[in-house]
Amino acid sequence: MVTFQSRLGNDKWMEPYTDETLESIGKKGVKNLAIVCPAFVSDCLETLEEISVEGKEQFLHGGGENFHYIPCLNDEDRWIEVVKTLCEEKLNEFYLV
Repeated sequence: MVTFQSRLGNDKWMEPYTDETLESIGKKGVKNLAIVCPAFVSDCLETLEEISVEGKEQFLHGGGENFHYIPCLNDEDRWIEVVKTLCEEKLNEFYLV
């Protein structure tokens, strides 16, 4: 399931909203949830607060029992190697031109 986290004030945003979804799926009987925020490559304070803290509370309040936030890639060695490889490839292209 894909939901959308960010909203500004009362302006309509892309739906379904993450906060509303977290509570509603708990009410629908979902007991276990693993959640990841794939739009980021590193955890940011806003996402950690809104998803792993507030989102967990919303899910549990709705009746869920087990909430697991899957962290972003952050400084995972394999991710750093991917970034390094991409940079080297682009630099090689640049210097070959």
